[in-house]
Amino acid sequence: MTTDTLTSDCAPAPVSFGEAFAFWLKLGFISFGGPAGQIAIMHEELVERRRWISENRFLHALNYCMLLPGPEAQQLATYIGWLMHRTAGGIVAGGLFVLPSLFILVALSWVYMAYGHVPVIAGMFFGIKPAVTALVVHAAYRVGSRALKNAWLWGIAAAAFVAIFALQMPFPLIVLVAGVIGYVGGRYAPAKFSAGGGHGAAHQPYGPALIDDHTPTPPHARFSWADFRRVVVVFVALWAAAIGGLTVLFGWDAVLTQMAWFFTKAALLTFGGAYAVLPYVYQGAVDQYQWLTATQMIDGLALGETTPGPLIMVVSFVGFVGGWTKAIFGSDALLLAGAAAATVVTFFTFLPSFFFILLGAPFIESTHGNLKFTAPLTGITAAVVGVIVNLAVFFAWHVLWPQGLSGRFDGLSALIGVGAAIALFRFKAGVIPVVLGSALAGLAISLARPLLG
Repeated sequence: MTTDTLTSDCAPAPVSFGEAFAFWLKLGFISFGGPAGQIAIMHEELVERRRWISENRFLHALNYCMLLPGPEAQQLATYIGWLMHRTAGGIVAGGLFVLPSLFILVALSWVYMAYGHVPVIAGMFFGIKPAVTALVVHAAYRVGSRALKNAWLWGIAAAAFVAIFALQMPFPLIVLVAGVIGYVGGRYAPAKFSAGGGHGAAHQPYGPALIDDHTPTPPHARFSWADFRRVVVVFVALWAAAIGGLTVLFGWDAVLTQMAWFFTKAALLTFGGAYAVLPYVYQGAVDQYQWLTATQMIDGLALGETTPGPLIMVVSFVGFVGGWTKAIFGSDALLLAGAAAATVVTFFTFLPSFFFILLGAPFIESTHGNLKFTAPLTGITAAVVGVIVNLAVFFAWHVLWPQGLSGRFDGLSALIGVGAAIALFRFKAGVIPVVLGSALAGLAISLARPLLG
């Protein structure tokens, strides 16, 4: 009989800030598997094993995070950290969810930029690219199977695909139109737009929790207009000081300043997860600013898939490559340029997540009811499916026809991609095994090519 079972009739002892810090640091290094995997890890650790928070309170917080733009798993960690240890706890929990991934991605990005032309590295990325395409297709399937519950929502998804693929409409406009359609549909056809995005109620009891269903809201978590105004002022001042400092130091048109402004906008558009906002990031980073190439974007997504932390951390790779490519500190300081750009991008991408939690969580704590997706968000989620399908088509295009549609079809890449898709769809394989297996397949093909003549 485990210790948890023996003490299941008693709530755990209060958790010190140091103990919580150690857990959030550990979580930052083991948070693989995308948002679903990361939320599952937190549920197992915080609800089932440690019992720091009850399942109902955990799901209540998660439902709020699901309504926000940004990475919901990181925001959930911020929420729980804040609930347990005030603002400092939230900043630590959310920050440590991201920092290990930032350091790892900076190191991997440096290897990629400095040694990516080495045959071994190039061969591995040859195999990873089609695997990423399969992963995006699988993501579209996962989101679509959950979100597209009727013909109306299928229609929105199809229209969003045509809008971004054929008409080249900007992603923010697609989100806005989908939200308006959802709002109107919610009023005149509510049954068609009532697909809940929230999670259901708890079913499995795990014993009393430190923050249980009926535990009174702690004083620091109670809503007040004074605290609301304070959070707004502090975060707006922090954002303005950061982007203002970059403008003073480097100018408004400088790479770092433009990255700060662009990724602030991107952070406010991440409804539906990282896959939904990647087309917007692609439009800006590849087409508009030319911080990196389409091929590098695909490689960056592969690195983001295989490192801990939110998938949106791929923006750190975008920043690193952009800083390196533009040599913002001169040709002798490329690593410093890449690391600085990755840090700037990460800061401005995640700052809104902390803002939304610290601003809105006190209000959520004051209403312990179940939150559900609004009708506009249902419309946006449907549009996100079409946008993700567009991303899959874009990746397949560049991977299978690397010289363009007029060039040769890469049958070996297609073979790896089909194998990755079978592993994902048929055998429910995880992201890490699929990417690593595809990398080894790509390496084997690259090494065999000279032998085959």
